[in-house]
Amino acid sequence: MRKKELALIVIDRLKKEYPYSDCTLDYDQAWKLLVSVRLAAQCTDERVNQIVPSLYEKFPSIDALADAEVSDVEAIVRPCGLGKSKAKDIVACMKMLRDVFHSQVPDTMEELLSLPGVGRKSANLILGDVFGKPAIVTDTHAIRLSNRIGLVDNIKEPTKVEMALRKIVPAEEGNELCHRLVDHGRAVCTARTTPHCDQCCLEDICKKNF
Repeated sequence: MRKKELALIVIDRLKKEYPYSDCTLDYDQAWKLLVSVRLAAQCTDERVNQIVPSLYEKFPSIDALADAEVSDVEAIVRPCGLGKSKAKDIVACMKMLRDVFHSQVPDTMEELLSLPGVGRKSANLILGDVFGKPAIVTDTHAIRLSNRIGLVDNIKEPTKVEMALRKIVPAEEGNELCHRLVDHGRAVCTARTTPHCDQCCLEDICKKNF
């Protein structure tokens, strides 16, 4: 089976399995998603969602975070891990949003990558979820499942996985597919336990069978 054909089958089956799949980070403004996705590095989305209300209670706007002391931000976000570096990036990112982008989150990959602490994974999430643009978010679930299923072959580097998937996944499907890979990776094709292959809607087309 060609990879493009396999990708279409995977997309169709996961749509049926997870019809309401979406980003699991809570946000109501684009800049807050930028903050949350930085905090989510090596941390669960659930923990981030527990922490950010306290952050926004003290720093309720881009301006407030841009003017914040890094140490004050760190004190709040420390439970997310890597508190000092995350706090430093968040403050610097908000300063750049305010001073360079007039407090508007940019909508191009190049501009998003110019923001402190923003890599391709974060930029793709913003592009797809906020602006509805074609995006492939290669988090650990997307990388693991793409390799297991056979959408990519032994590629572990996130950018290389992204580029490989862009070749076989229709542009309009990429963002939602990645959300569904997260859901499937958490529920069925797990990392820290034996995958629940007997419960998997992709079991018959998985690479392990070929």
